[in-house]
Amino acid sequence: MNDQRAAVPSCHADVVAVDAPPGTPVVALVGNPNVGKSTLFNRLTGSGRDVGNWPGTTVAVGRALWTDEDLGQAVLLDLPGAVSLDPQSPDEELTRDLVSRPDPRDRPDLVVVVASAVHLARGLYLLRQVLEAEVPCLLAVTMGDVASRRGITVDADELAAAAGVPVVVVDPRRGAGARDLVRAVALSLQPGPAGLCGVDGCTCPRGDCSCDHDPLAGPVAAAGTDDEALARAEERFAWVAGATAVSVHRRHDARDTWSDRLDRVTTAPVVGPLVFLAVMWVVFQLTTTVAAPLQEWLDALVSGPVSAAATRLLDAVGLGGTWVQGLVVDGLIAGVGMLLTFVPLMAVMFALLSLLEDSGYLARAAVVTDRSMRAIGLPGRAFLPLVVGFGCNVPAISGTRVLPDARQRLLTVLLVPFTSCTARLTVYVLVATTFFGDRAGTVVFAMYVVSILFVIVVGRLLRSTLLRRMPDDPLVLDLPPYQLPMLRLVAAGSWRRLRGFLRTASGIIVVTVIVVWALSATPAPGSSGTFGQVPVQDSVYAATAGAVAPVFDPAGFGSWESTSALMVGFVAKEAIISSWAQTFATAEPQAADTPGSLGDALQISFTESSGGYPIPAVLAFLVFLLAYTPCVATLAAQRREVGLRWTLTGVGIQLVIAWTVAVVVFQVGRLIA
Repeated sequence: MNDQRAAVPSCHADVVAVDAPPGTPVVALVGNPNVGKSTLFNRLTGSGRDVGNWPGTTVAVGRALWTDEDLGQAVLLDLPGAVSLDPQSPDEELTRDLVSRPDPRDRPDLVVVVASAVHLARGLYLLRQVLEAEVPCLLAVTMGDVASRRGITVDADELAAAAGVPVVVVDPRRGAGARDLVRAVALSLQPGPAGLCGVDGCTCPRGDCSCDHDPLAGPVAAAGTDDEALARAEERFAWVAGATAVSVHRRHDARDTWSDRLDRVTTAPVVGPLVFLAVMWVVFQLTTTVAAPLQEWLDALVSGPVSAAATRLLDAVGLGGTWVQGLVVDGLIAGVGMLLTFVPLMAVMFALLSLLEDSGYLARAAVVTDRSMRAIGLPGRAFLPLVVGFGCNVPAISGTRVLPDARQRLLTVLLVPFTSCTARLTVYVLVATTFFGDRAGTVVFAMYVVSILFVIVVGRLLRSTLLRRMPDDPLVLDLPPYQLPMLRLVAAGSWRRLRGFLRTASGIIVVTVIVVWALSATPAPGSSGTFGQVPVQDSVYAATAGAVAPVFDPAGFGSWESTSALMVGFVAKEAIISSWAQTFATAEPQAADTPGSLGDALQISFTESSGGYPIPAVLAFLVFLLAYTPCVATLAAQRREVGLRWTLTGVGIQLVIAWTVAVVVFQVGRLIA
């Protein structure tokens, strides 16, 4: 073991850095998609990796310091899911490269192959390939409870004898068997022969085999002619068949589980999509109704006591009435504070999505929607990263690495920005509650339906123009069984997502708020006033937005207030709310009796800009918000995956489609209003 064992080469940009002493052993989790690998990683290390019920949830290498009294310290890697070490996609290639590097000293000290008891043969095939790479390994068998309900039991002792490696049965969700796994890893990492040869039941130490058979050759060495590759694959399948024959026992009287029976409804061609739409409508309806009282309370707290306390404090230190008060009260408190009032909304939404995810339903949603997409020619597996895009576009773009074909990845990267991320959700809710009242949940739900339609229609257009002759691979997905969500996992998943939202609010949003305030406080050329003492409508901020605003006149929201918010939205969609809060907090009232809330100000602004047709203008604004460029982080992710030229092409497509549809919505809406 060399001194670089705790480091992973810098060429893998998505590997999370971990400080570990030189010589710290490296343990890698390897397994098929959807076998509980990332859940096990979180259980062992206390980390917060995203987990999900579909391949591609893990598309980068997770890395954490694993500390335990029986183990000491080790660096634990969570590698992307792989069907085998014969890669069919970039994420599988990454796993193959990390496990079977040419120099044995650069490989993990131990590989824990995670396999599902329900589909043990698939995991054993991968185990055989890891053995061929001559990496010390052990086998962790998960989903034993699911297998038992299906009449399947796995004898760990018989499997260990047949496979020639230690076998541990573990339940990552509940933690059962975790201590046994820790002890097995600690034992395997001890100096001396690690594991057995594993060929034909051989019990010689790996690396010191004295039998007549040839030692297991690495995957690279096994590659040769087609006949040699076929012979090697047949040997693997025979080895897997032998191991499962002695260790897997099935009850002949086993019947379909209730999960199987429920799937006949939730994945049916007609009923399945209707169930999906109904479930998502309930999610958005609950989100808007449950979070509304908490939002109103936080809004009153921020705009009332918090702003008043800040003003009194600044008066006490002699800064009242200065530009500092404007920055603190009208900038930071109004901007960031307004955004933070949406924390309850995000918390409710993330909790509901985590419930659906942990129950196993979101995987069914992927299958149902995939069938609809494939009907118009979109690649089947492309829907997996698109599902992730409804949470955040950035990891969704990284998730395109699960696709085997470069043109499929390109198409999906161009479509991801049309999936409505949770950052847009905050703006949807603010606008919908302001203009539609009790129907806000239905309006928000409709925006997600429109998002799916955008993906389908734009995808079809791209397939028939820029991206012809693309392979159309079907979606192959092991559906996890339905299960009762675990409160701990739901809470952990919700907190991970909420923490990401708060991290954005405390980082890029703060910077954006300060820049917006500075531009709002700077007098435009030819206007009166001094820095910090100028009406916002006479500022550089308003003048810049006003120059662009006429572009949106045909869409009904050609005011500088709406235009400036959309300009800020290029940075982050959450910042739109902060921009509005700052703009209307510092604007001079139009009349003495003008209401002062943000909602009232928005109603006045849209009514004026639309010529008296605020509802069609609001709907056009929401459609434009949905379809135009998501944020700079998404653009950076696109540039990394497909290059600058295609990223700029995508931006052009998004802006043209967003403007065109917004104009159509407003003009048609005005005629029928």
